[in-house]
Amino acid sequence: MEKLIPAIESKNISLALANKMLEAALVKGKELGMPFSISIVDRVGNLKAFAAMDGAPVLSLEIAQNKAFSAATYNRATHEWYDRLKDDPPLLHGIVHTPRLIIFGGGYPIKIKNELIGGVGVSGGHYTHDMQVCQEALEVLNNLE
Repeated sequence: MEKLIPAIESKNISLALANKMLEAALVKGKELGMPFSISIVDRVGNLKAFAAMDGAPVLSLEIAQNKAFSAATYNRATHEWYDRLKDDPPLLHGIVHTPRLIIFGGGYPIKIKNELIGGVGVSGGHYTHDMQVCQEALEVLNNLE
């Protein structure tokens, strides 16, 4: 019997890579002198690695996870949403009620060779600080073979 649906191989971030990215983000957080929550998720948004620095705001724990989830499941950096939505009031005011969707900076998709493998989300500072911590985590990808 012929298969009607081909098998699909999907790649996900490994625990080892997630932990390396988390460590790099923690170093950047310490450098900035601010307590952040940092979340790494796989390509479908399941939590892979997480840390809340001592003193991280309570709300930042959930926001970091939602930023990572938003970035991975929509394959889009969270800061890109606002520019797409700002001139469309019904969509802007409606989509913000979508559970777990974050439309401000601090969440990025994680890609290797342009293939989505996960997402990183950071919360605890102004979103521009959160973005800096994410960028440091993403730098780990540049050091892979």
